[in-house]
Amino acid sequence: MKTNYFILILLTIITLLVSCSSSKDNNKPEDKNKYEDKPKPIKGWTMMWNDEFNNNKLDDTKWSKIDRGSSDWNNYMSKADTCYEIKNGKLILKGFKNNFLPEDKAKYLTGGICTKNKKTFTHGKIIIKAKLNPAQGAWPAFWMLPEKGKWPDGGEIDIMERLNYENSVYQTVHSYYTVKLGIKNNPPHSKKSIIKTNDFNTYSVEIYEDKLVFNVNDIYSFTYNKIETNKKGQFPFGKPFYLLLDMQLGGKWVGSINDSDLPVEMEIDWVRFYTKNKNNK
Repeated sequence: MKTNYFILILLTIITLLVSCSSSKDNNKPEDKNKYEDKPKPIKGWTMMWNDEFNNNKLDDTKWSKIDRGSSDWNNYMSKADTCYEIKNGKLILKGFKNNFLPEDKAKYLTGGICTKNKKTFTHGKIIIKAKLNPAQGAWPAFWMLPEKGKWPDGGEIDIMERLNYENSVYQTVHSYYTVKLGIKNNPPHSKKSIIKTNDFNTYSVEIYEDKLVFNVNDIYSFTYNKIETNKKGQFPFGKPFYLLLDMQLGGKWVGSINDSDLPVEMEIDWVRFYTKNKNNK
């Protein structure tokens, strides 16, 4: 009888200790690095610039919100805070039907950021990790435009574009050569690649003096080479370009918008820029 009583007391003490330990764990401050996907070294490359989106607001030393314009890709761009969020180490760019800004006559509002006038990239490797949530009419994109020069003469590098619910993305090169002259197969200027539709993927481009190399999830997509030609504007790359990340809705290419699919979000985990080590040319 005494033995049973002793065991009962011992079990009670153990239960109290476990309960106290659990309570202490629950009261611990949240680990700020909990959501951090720390950069891993890439052999032959050195990281020179990045944003991991681990702060609670957009870093305005690196990014500006994209202004509205008259093109399909920017005609709904808004600087309204509702289109932007940083949460759990992710930048979230959103697309909404405009039911909350009566002073803005745009039917939809979308968020986008760029490094224009803050950071340019010449030779190197840009990698972006993101999850692209789908919607009819959704057109998320990561792309690059030249610091100087009008479109399309100055060139355009599309690191990623996705349409609607597609399980693939487009990676494309535009220039005077491909747009004005219409030469799109010498060399091939675009490629579609399969993605994980309900997960994060990585998208990258490597920019060299004589070629652009595209990858999705570290799997080779295609190369756009500089070639010998007497045609104008075939390779206007290898000069300063800035980066754009944007969530857009609707347009001639992506098609009509289904309002019942909105709001739609694009979650960006990180953006990283690397330069190639001198002994690894």
